[in-house]
Amino acid sequence: MPTSPSSKSSRGTSRARISVTVSPGAARTELVGRHGAGWKARVAAPPERGRANEALVGLLAEVLEVPPRSVRVVGGQRGRAKVVEVDGLELGEVERRLARSKLDE
Repeated sequence: MPTSPSSKSSRGTSRARISVTVSPGAARTELVGRHGAGWKARVAAPPERGRANEALVGLLAEVLEVPPRSVRVVGGQRGRAKVVEVDGLELGEVERRLARSKLDE
């Protein structure tokens, strides 16, 4: 699942979609890095009742420096391969911030 180009919402704000492969039940929650055309993340939350998705949203919101309400899982709610939509950022900026977070470690 490659990342998709940015688009504009009906309100005229930027919106980007990224692919994220998630490993739930990990020892810690972290962005691992690139994974093919997308990204890989580990979350400590278990894969039950949406907890892993909530943890992923929180992780990405923190890394991208956006409010959690701007990040949502729009595909793959029950699987490891997710499509995540980010409001307020262009795809290029999302990619830069994710890459920068890996360099800052």
